Amino acid sequence: MKLYDYPYSSAAYRVRIALNLKGQTVEAVPVDLREGRQCSADYHALNPTGLVPSLDTGEGLLGQSLAIIEYLDERFPEPPLLPAGAFARARARSLALQVACDIHPLNNLRVRQYLERELGASEEQKLAWYHHWLRLGLDALERQLAGSGSLFCCGDTPGLADICLVPQLYNARRFGLDLAPYPRLVAIDTACQRLEAFANAHPDHRRSDE
Repeated sequence: MKLYDYPYSSAAYRVRIALNLKGQTVEAVPVDLREGRQCSADYHALNPTGLVPSLDTGEGLLGQSLAIIEYLDERFPEPPLLPAGAFARARARSLALQVACDIHPLNNLRVRQYLERELGASEEQKLAWYHHWLRLGLDALERQLAGSGSLFCCGDTPGLADICLVPQLYNARRFGLDLAPYPRLVAIDTACQRLEAFANAHPDHRRSDE
């Protein structure tokens, strides 16, 4: 398999974690978003959305990180990334989607570029936008997870919700958001970072591999 990847893409970061948890090694193909490689004709021919990640599975190409992760979970069922039971699985997906659909899309690179290039937003205004949507989403996640005594989002083994949460907290720190109001989320992130699967997927680790 080939992963079209960019170290600082939180969506690609999710897929790297999932691959590591599954013990799968892939060929990494860099797509440098800073240089606009995702906008090239060659990459659009591969993935018409012009987004990363993309996974060449050997039987076809997949985009969208959550679809890729669910594909990996079905193709390589151990260890499972979703808990047992219909309600528990739906709850894990709900937590993951709150990050992947409600927080991340409003703050990704192309949105920030649009705010600047088309709407004339200053750096301060872009940062205020970024922090607003982060706080709104993280506040909700903290409330939902605060009463749990489990190590991770949905139990004592990492899964889909953790895979989505960790990259989002990385980005929150990168853009200077104070995480003190989110002790439960920070504790989950700390537990995840102790695992090789998460540590080896970290953007700083990926940069050192280049």
